Amino acid sequence: MEQRKEEVTRRPLYVYDLPPDILSTLARKDGASEGPQEDSTLETAKTEPVEPRTEDAVGSKACSLCGVSFHTVADQRSHVRSDLHGYNLKQRIRGGRPVTEAEFEKMIGDLDESLSGSDSSDSEDEEDDEGRKETTLSALLKKQAAISSSKNGDADDFSPAKRKRGSGKTPLLWFTTPTLPTNTYLGIYRAIFTNAEQEKEPTILDIIQKKQLYPKPQKKVPTDSNNGVPLPEAYKGPHIFLCMIGGGHFAAMVVSLEPRQTKSSATGPLSRDATVLAHKTFHRYTTRRKQGGSQSANDNAKGAAHSAGSSLRRYNEQALTDEVRLLLSDWKGMIDTSELLFIRATGSTNRRTLFGPYDGQVLRQNDPRIRGFPFSTRRATQNELLRSFVELTRVKVLEVDEAAIAAAKVAAEAAAQQASALKANKQSAPTKPKLSEEEEEALLHTGQLQALVRRSKVPALLSYLKNNELLPDFRFHPLDSKQNFHAPTPLHLAASQNSAPLVSGLLNKAGADPTVLNGDGKTAFDLSGDRATRDAFRVSRQELGENKWDWEAAHVASAISKAEAGQRDKREKAEEAKKEEDRRKAEATRLKEEGPKIPDTGPLGKAAGRGRAIALQKTAQEKTEEEMRGMTPEMKLRVEREKRAKAAEERMKRMAGK
Repeated sequence: MEQRKEEVTRRPLYVYDLPPDILSTLARKDGASEGPQEDSTLETAKTEPVEPRTEDAVGSKACSLCGVSFHTVADQRSHVRSDLHGYNLKQRIRGGRPVTEAEFEKMIGDLDESLSGSDSSDSEDEEDDEGRKETTLSALLKKQAAISSSKNGDADDFSPAKRKRGSGKTPLLWFTTPTLPTNTYLGIYRAIFTNAEQEKEPTILDIIQKKQLYPKPQKKVPTDSNNGVPLPEAYKGPHIFLCMIGGGHFAAMVVSLEPRQTKSSATGPLSRDATVLAHKTFHRYTTRRKQGGSQSANDNAKGAAHSAGSSLRRYNEQALTDEVRLLLSDWKGMIDTSELLFIRATGSTNRRTLFGPYDGQVLRQNDPRIRGFPFSTRRATQNELLRSFVELTRVKVLEVDEAAIAAAKVAAEAAAQQASALKANKQSAPTKPKLSEEEEEALLHTGQLQALVRRSKVPALLSYLKNNELLPDFRFHPLDSKQNFHAPTPLHLAASQNSAPLVSGLLNKAGADPTVLNGDGKTAFDLSGDRATRDAFRVSRQELGENKWDWEAAHVASAISKAEAGQRDKREKAEEAKKEEDRRKAEATRLKEEGPKIPDTGPLGKAAGRGRAIALQKTAQEKTEEEMRGMTPEMKLRVEREKRAKAAEERMKRMAGK
């Protein structure tokens, strides 16, 4: 049995040419219509056909990061440039876990363009590939971060293993055979069966037997001498059509399903046994390099650009559309007789190129033969189409550790139970009591009133109190907060803010009570921090009268008139101005006495005279700076304006004298 397994894994199995011993003993996994257990462990490992994916893959032809082994160095190099490897590198840097190819395919399923990573035969330069790769990886990571943020989870929450599984069918059908070990399964893509065949899933084994084709000798494909299109007799047998378009790249291929007999068919890879009836690739410069996206998409989003590059890209988009549609028209006979149509066209522009509508349309969106590629694909090239054909028609050989799967299920169930218990405990924990409608309204009024007081908006504050029918002694909420304990009313807050206009407005116009006490037993007058605010209380006492409030209980000093308060302000301002002037004079005298002494007598030579002139000039300049050093910014501006005015008058006089 192990020897038979080695023979199977040495050369990949072809769905349409299975060995007789396997074909006669093939059976559905556990007899279920949906294949093996449909668990995430089996599904994420199913894409590697010969050797199962493992996190412990090591060796010269293996990628320990992605857990993949390779048969050739070329396959390993292609993997290093692939989408999956680049994403797993970023996951490792961020401390996340690597994902499998099936998980990664679901992640990028909604992106407009797949990553670069085509084979070395591409004509594009490496710099452009790196730019496109980084752009698409960045788009994937941004999308992943947005979804994780909306779920309050980390980046791994985006992986299919953690998302809730939908009701859709899995892309692979799994089978067993007694000719192989019990833990080895064979997988076949569901997409290679027609819709009618998928509806008859209980008889899928009979359908597979009917699909078996006998190898035919290698023959040259007859083509039309005018346009090189194969003649009808070349595609009478079963064949499929494959097409990819995206990023200015287009590739199409018609492949026969009949295996081809070659000398190396017993040991060589399947790709050499495929009979390609027709193939064609186009490439046009339509993508905005280093920025991503097509020119038409950029025009729709930001408006039409007028650069030379944008005009070239628009022309190339139309030229690519014309070339693709002309090719489809030439291949109409092969496409109409194809069993299945595998098409990858992401983006509205690419879908419009293929499906129109336009005159002479060949492909139609409602064609039941159309399929998508159920795995990750790279840039549209001939080699990528051939690789996709091999992947579609190759039987996947998977070795599963049933004990590990059972242990993983037990661990997942335990984690789910623990999470549900934590959720139940959180729900049962005491929650903050819900505020009543009156409390919510009081909080709203508190925020509005405090904002108006802090901004000293007297008319707005009075208008808000009147429109909302609030008392002038409205108590701020919540009452137990530190701020509201110290200043519980608008009058207390206005006094603590030293806003004399607000104090006058609240007392004289709103009718606020100055005898209200705060949490410390202090009135609003006790919170006043300057003379102007205290005078506002005393002026209100004089204007409202002694009988209006108990002013003694409010701790307000004796009443004064508004004129007396104004005279006091003027007198205080004059005293401050006189003090400032005396200070300036004293500073100027000190500088004059402490400055450098230059004798006025004695003979002066040329050098001595020049030195005295410089000393006198410096002394005058320093004197000016010292005079302005003690001034306030307003006084400095006033002095500068006076100097400029005098200088302007002197210039006007000189001009008038001339």
